[in-house]
Amino acid sequence: MKRDDRGLVLPSWLVAVSAVLVALALVGFAVSGDREPDVVAQQDGTSTGAGAGDADADLPRAGDSPDETSKRDAGAKPADDKKTNRQDKPRPPDRRSAYVEVYNNSPITGLAAQTTAQLRDSGWQVVATDNWYGEIAGSTVYHPADLTEQAQLLAADIGIDRVLPAVPPMSFDRLTVVLTGAP
Repeated sequence: MKRDDRGLVLPSWLVAVSAVLVALALVGFAVSGDREPDVVAQQDGTSTGAGAGDADADLPRAGDSPDETSKRDAGAKPADDKKTNRQDKPRPPDRRSAYVEVYNNSPITGLAAQTTAQLRDSGWQVVATDNWYGEIAGSTVYHPADLTEQAQLLAADIGIDRVLPAVPPMSFDRLTVVLTGAP
């Protein structure tokens, strides 16, 4: 680094490396998103993670006497050897696991926001709500090829009959709802 009349001058390789690191950090942030932890099946058939129930049931609790702790431990079942040797079957995907974008293409103010609230109440993950500009024949759920079943479920949840493959400039990693009137 050197100093001249303009101030501190950084080497061009340092500027390039910094720009690449910032770009990688932004991509990592965008890809990681805000996801909930998955439930992981243990070998004894119980589960841990979100919604696993009382995961600390076998730990001593405040106020427990040593006798109460040993009574709880005595009632615990040992892991079944047959279950530890079986291969876990993959869990079916959550019925409403796809990300959703909702667009208003109607003169009804707030239609996209109203539909977004309805979808969130049904368990959908709405990630964008905005206006759509262009000609759409009727309220439609657009989907990428791998989300066809999710699109049909979404359409049924909000009463839309039209379900079509996504087209540019739509996202191809989520469902897109374009509303042309009351769904």
